[in-house]
Amino acid sequence: MPTHVNNTPEVILYTDGGCSGNPGPGGWAFVLRHPASGKELERFGAERQTTNNRMELLAAIHGLESLKRPTTVELVTDSEYVGRGIRDWLAKWKAQGWRRRDGGRLVPIKNEQLWRRLDAQLARHRVKFTHVRGHTGHPENERCDTLAVAAYQKYL
Repeated sequence: MPTHVNNTPEVILYTDGGCSGNPGPGGWAFVLRHPASGKELERFGAERQTTNNRMELLAAIHGLESLKRPTTVELVTDSEYVGRGIRDWLAKWKAQGWRRRDGGRLVPIKNEQLWRRLDAQLARHRVKFTHVRGHTGHPENERCDTLAVAAYQKYL
């Protein structure tokens, strides 16, 4: 289960993902910043046929997986899907065998393998989720968007 922390993060992880069409060619990107040293790491990737939600998840997963040791992280993203999943849905899905309620029955969650990977990283790190509005001039969010879009251009 994710741990929400109030103390100062060791690193800030900015993420974004997107697609040209949904589904369609998509990209993910992250900027990982260590405020104490000023060091940054940028990474990005793309898939030929994917969804926005998968790319948003992969951005967070790859960013957290890049950390070499358990770390206090502020995860900053414009993805309501990732944020609500971490904050509201993940514990229920796990308790229900990675299923969600649909009507009166339990059905498999979408992107289960990615949620399991993210869950493993949330167990490893202390993560605080922060939502930012996309495409509003937030510098790091805009940088991640630029990297993600550039990553999937090769598939257009």
